[in-house]
Amino acid sequence: MGAPNLAGLKVVEISAFIAAPLGGMALGQLGADVVRIDQTGGGLDLQRWPVTESGESLYWQGLNKAKRSVFLDLRTLEGQRLAQDLIVDAGIVLTNRPAQGWLSYQELRRRRPDLIMLSIRGTHDNRTAVDYTVQARTGLPFITGAGESDVPVNHPLPLWDSLCGMTAAFGLLAAEHRRRETGAGQLVELSLEDVALWLIGSLGYIAEIEVLDRERRAIGNDVYGAFGRDFATADGKRVMVTVVTARQWTGLCAATELGEAFRHLEKALRGDFTTDADRWRCRGAIAALLEPWFAGRTLDEVREVFDANRVLWGPYQTLRELVASDPACSEANPMFARVRHPGVGTYLTPGSPLQFAEAGPTAVRPSPTPGADTCAVLAERLGLSSDALEALLPKGAVERKALA
Repeated sequence: MGAPNLAGLKVVEISAFIAAPLGGMALGQLGADVVRIDQTGGGLDLQRWPVTESGESLYWQGLNKAKRSVFLDLRTLEGQRLAQDLIVDAGIVLTNRPAQGWLSYQELRRRRPDLIMLSIRGTHDNRTAVDYTVQARTGLPFITGAGESDVPVNHPLPLWDSLCGMTAAFGLLAAEHRRRETGAGQLVELSLEDVALWLIGSLGYIAEIEVLDRERRAIGNDVYGAFGRDFATADGKRVMVTVVTARQWTGLCAATELGEAFRHLEKALRGDFTTDADRWRCRGAIAALLEPWFAGRTLDEVREVFDANRVLWGPYQTLRELVASDPACSEANPMFARVRHPGVGTYLTPGSPLQFAEAGPTAVRPSPTPGADTCAVLAERLGLSSDALEALLPKGAVERKALA
């Protein structure tokens, strides 16, 4: 097994919430040495739900795997100086704090001209935003849900924060590649709202308004522009079926033995069900033929015949069912391992979804105890002796328990 792909890359992260911590975690899981710096006592997200009965945040643990945690009193000049020293040593900093004062790019690059800083902000014009306020502005909540009312429905997954975090990791690697080629650092700015607008623009939503003068409506679980929707089985389960190729349509016809009925329907509706356009146009009539077929079969019966005919489908299941019985969410999947996390115990933990043939499987590393790496990082990165660390105590930059 080779060394981790990002071994030797040093990153300082000063962040909160989802996007920046997720980006730092993605780098750490690929072997980068990511040091997260928080205000002494913990940052804004240290107690964010879900939390255990003892107050440990599973949210914080989930987003800070494969990192080291340092607590500094960033309200003091000495704490700010130490944070700057760590940034200068690493040469790369990821943050969603306002990049100003002691954390400004101009201030830091005076000490390290080839510094790379990626700064995440809410909007391109520097207004505050979070995933849920960005969701509201995109218009997508009005086409989410069953379309039975005009009430917007937000997605429960913080998609824009998540995509922003991965874009941040990608951006840092792009800047680091340029630095290796040219020797030059740079400031990289990333707007959470721009990430959302980039994706909806890339998927045709904006062009659909401007070119076709057409606005989408909420369509429930139907797949826009193709055939796909959910069906109820005889044992009270639900499945999602999707057809996006002619071969998948052939497989669905063979599995349900409804090919002849669909040919009659095609003729009656003057359609060609081998095309996405006509499957979409006639989706209601197609579903009406399929509903009784599903209603007369259990989930296991559907699974057997669909898998045999390579139908594109999936069963609906709850989160509890996913964790309890789905092999994909288990140690049968090499992404997962049961890892002991400080203050909580051992639970199923994902590593990186990227699997590199040469480097071998990425190790699944736990989250740190908040602040527990302060002494080790200051000694290793800055070369501070025990006496030098002790001398920091009267200056208020670190707590004595951090030096224990």
